[in-house]
Formats: sequence, C-alpha cells, structure tokens
Amino acid sequence: MFFASKPAMIVYQEVAPIPALRPWLDCVWTCRVQTGATPLTHHVLPDNCIDILCQDQQDASFAVGMMTAPIAVVSHGLVQTVAARFKPGAAARFFRLPLCELNDGRADLRQLWGRDLAARLGDALWSEPLSNAQRIAILQDYLLLRLRQGPPLRPAGVAEHAIAAIEGAHGMLRVDGLAERLGVSRQHLALQFRRQVGISPKLFARICRFRAASAGLKSLPGQPDWAQIALEYGYFDQSHLIHDFQDFAHTSPEAWLTGRRA
Repeated sequence: MFFASKPAMIVYQEVAPIPALRPWLDCVWTCRVQTGATPLTHHVLPDNCIDILCQDQQDASFAVGMMTAPIAVVSHGLVQTVAARFKPGAAARFFRLPLCELNDGRADLRQLWGRDLAARLGDALWSEPLSNAQRIAILQDYLLLRLRQGPPLRPAGVAEHAIAAIEGAHGMLRVDGLAERLGVSRQHLALQFRRQVGISPKLFARICRFRAASAGLKSLPGQPDWAQIALEYGYFDQSHLIHDFQDFAHTSPEAWLTGRRA
C-alpha cells in the first residue's frame, strides 16, 4: 500500500515472465513514481520472495533479500524501476550464494553478478529512452544469460518439496511433521532451507499463514470475529494472530483492516 500527499503519481504493472523463466520467476514488474514536494512512502510487507530491482536513479541495480519484517521505502522526485520477482527458493540459481546472507537487506548487483555484467545491464536499460516492454525484455535477457551460465539443473530437492508443501497448506502445518514426511531431520531441512530460501521453514510458514490471513480479511464484511479468524487460519488463538500482525505489519489486525478499507 502507498501513502502520500498529492500530487504523487504511481504507475505499477506486473507481467508474466517469458516461458523460459517461468520456473523461477513469479512476475516481472515496472513502477514509475513521480512525487511533488512531499516524498512518497511505500510500505512493503514480507512476502517470502526475493526481487532484483533496476532503477534509473544513479543507475542502481540491486537484490532485495527475504524480509522478516516490513520496511518503508521513501521515493523522491521521479523514480523508474524495472524488476523481477523470484519464486521462493528460485533466486539461488541466479546468485549462487546462501540466500540467508541477503535477509532483511539489499545487495548491489555488481557484487552478485560482477561489475561488467551489472554495468552492461544498467547501460542497456537506461542509456536510451525505452518503453516498459523493452526494459522488461532486456532484464529477462540478462536473467536468461545468468541462468545459462549456471551449473546444470538438478532434480527438485528437500527445500523445493518443502516450499511446495508449505505453500499448499498456506503455512498451516508443523515443520516436524513436514521433515518426517520428507524423510529428513528437522535440522537438515532447516539448513537446506536457509541456504536455498533464506529463512527457516518455520518462519516461511508463518509468513505464508500471515499472508493468507491478511488476504482473507480484505473480503470480510462488517466486524470480524477475530477468534474465528484465528482458528480458520491455523492460529492457536487470537493472541498468536495479533503477534504475527505485529511482527509482519507492525500493526494490529484491527488497525491493518481499517487502513485497507480506508
């Protein structure tokens, strides 16, 4: 959600990735922000994804790691962004480092891909006036290049199977039971998850459950029955629901819902 005083203009667009990148990308997106005298504050909540962002300001290209808490991004003046959002666990193919090293932070693409490749990407995106479609195509071309430079593809491992199970259950499962079902110890699952996803499977499941609950709240008419909602989304009780909203949105469920409806 965006909060700003007028005049501020925001144009955000998501498009599906090309077929060759669909196993790894959730979407490719562009955003053009134009503020007046008042800066624009964009509040981003944890979503279990990693993004690459390329912006025209100071030729900035960087990766944003897995988030365990919300962040506020402040924009001044004109900011143009073209970006790719990876599916959970997929960014490991493109960065080749333990993804836990990116948690709650950002890393310059020059450090992740090398100065030459990052500089060529920046020049291709911003040296000439281009359409959003052209910039999206350029970014995907570079992602394909990076993908082809990587090691051969391997069969899905423990982390990939765990991601699918957790997302399929909307986070409403126990990690002990999941590890047993996958035939590994909880410690082994946690180690693989931190390397390939960035956070622990338990935290990943909590964020999945929070996202399901927050999405479900949008369509509720009238005053919610918070105890029933907590039960519906797999929380032990209402206090655990409140705790997750405090952790992942820095607000209460009631205040979050009021802000969404405003």
